Amino acid sequence: MRNEHGDFIWYELMTDDAPAATAFYSRIVGWRASPADASAAEGYQLFRADGPPVCGLLPLTQQMRASGARPGWLGYIGVSDVDATAEAVRHAGGAVLMPPVTMEGVGRLALVQDPQGLPFYIMRGAVDMPSQSFAQNAPRDGHCAWNELATPDPEGALAFYGSCFGWEVADSLDMGPMGAYRMQRNPPHRTLLGAVMTAQEAPPGWSFYMRVPDIDAAAAAITAQGGSLLMPPGEIPGGEFTLAARDPQGAAFALIGPRMA
Repeated sequence: MRNEHGDFIWYELMTDDAPAATAFYSRIVGWRASPADASAAEGYQLFRADGPPVCGLLPLTQQMRASGARPGWLGYIGVSDVDATAEAVRHAGGAVLMPPVTMEGVGRLALVQDPQGLPFYIMRGAVDMPSQSFAQNAPRDGHCAWNELATPDPEGALAFYGSCFGWEVADSLDMGPMGAYRMQRNPPHRTLLGAVMTAQEAPPGWSFYMRVPDIDAAAAAITAQGGSLLMPPGEIPGGEFTLAARDPQGAAFALIGPRMA
């Protein structure tokens, strides 16, 4: 069976130095890279953890950079109908940055942004095979474990994503001056998909927390490989630890995992 409408199904790194980025993330997260098939963009790489691909790497061309694209991570939300959802995004105050297009053997997708200007993809895959990129029910190293939106307008974001994808607030954590941390759930699932919070000092946007087996080892590897820590490992409810970092090409990313020492 395919994923439900509103599930995260894929993650993609845009970078201007594909070989360096591939080497960096293989050391930090443990991904193995392989070229995509001929239906994908030129130079597209697939990252694997313990089985099927979990995310991809898209090399930025000069044309992309001239249009404003910069290194960063984007998420793909699975939908039942890309064209109808693109229209729903417009109706809810968002925008369509790249109109729906069909990629042979991959699926139909569109690049959109929410009313706060934060981009993401919507997609319906070409086959009825569930994505394993977001390990929602069984935590797995190398897979995404949490999707977090930091936005200047949490209430507006909650209304938008609820309207377009059916997400609902499952729980809320009071973070004091930082406001509420609203956990999100896609109703067909019992487990949480992520959270919405107020953007603070860091630029607003989506953060995708990839799972690693040892958060301190990952933090040390980040700096050793030329990246930088934006937020050192900190404990979260449940006893795990998270960090925020930037890779050598400038893309921000996040990790989650246990402290083994």
